[in-house]
Amino acid sequence: MLNRLRVWRERGWTAIDAAAYAAAWQRCGGSMFTHPLVVERLSALAGIPVRYLGYFSGEELLAAIPCWGRYLALSKEVLKTRGQRELFDLGNAEVILPIDAQACVPVRQRMRYVSELNAGRISELKAQPEGLALARAPEDYSKKFRYNQRRELRLLEEAGGQVRQMLDFSPREQASMYADLFRRRWGFAARGHAHLAEVFALLREFMTGAILFRQEQPIAVQILYRVEAPAWISLEYINGGVDPETRDFSPGSVLSFINTQSAWADARALGKPLRFSFGRADREYKDRWCHRVPAYRI
Repeated sequence: MLNRLRVWRERGWTAIDAAAYAAAWQRCGGSMFTHPLVVERLSALAGIPVRYLGYFSGEELLAAIPCWGRYLALSKEVLKTRGQRELFDLGNAEVILPIDAQACVPVRQRMRYVSELNAGRISELKAQPEGLALARAPEDYSKKFRYNQRRELRLLEEAGGQVRQMLDFSPREQASMYADLFRRRWGFAARGHAHLAEVFALLREFMTGAILFRQEQPIAVQILYRVEAPAWISLEYINGGVDPETRDFSPGSVLSFINTQSAWADARALGKPLRFSFGRADREYKDRWCHRVPAYRI
């Protein structure tokens, strides 16, 4: 029965290897969640083999997908059923599958938060109620908003604040700061806290962003992963933490300003659009920084 279900689910698709999938991603583009190395490394950490599928027109590979059974690879649902939900956290990341711009293919694996970029390229997509929050361009904020953000940064620096880069620190140091600030902010442990250093080491080449310090102590951090596709930059804001005792300085807001400004400058220097996702559009603070876009599911 299970084999018949897989044959039905994969009809029209052909098994391919990891190298072919990586080549499709580099040609057609994708997001952090579907990046070949992210999929490969986190799947190995979970001990779950990846089945790569390709959709061909003659000899031409039009689309590719990494699968965990009937789900997209790295799926929360699979981790949950295996008792591994606390292994790593990718939030509600935007899913962009590598599909040729001129193609429209049938995809039957289950997934959520599929990007609007795939909307005309997958025949089975259904709109989901929850959209995604994508960071606005700098000029889309009012002059008053930008002035206030620069003022808050200046006041923090005058009070002994410092801006340092995430990659100035080792994965173990990153994990320690994030775990501490997350618990301070929310009162409970960050998802995947026991494996943070290991995950940060595996994904180090994709980590970006700044950390705020005051009087040599970290006060705000955001976990950001950045990948570069041929036609855009995909950047995911997974989660963050702040020291509530420094709320008078608005460190979370200051850090969002620093990180979004830096990401836009980087993307524009490369001549590429930026898809800086804050995940599910479900919080009022995200509306300050983002515009809401549709998301889809299968």
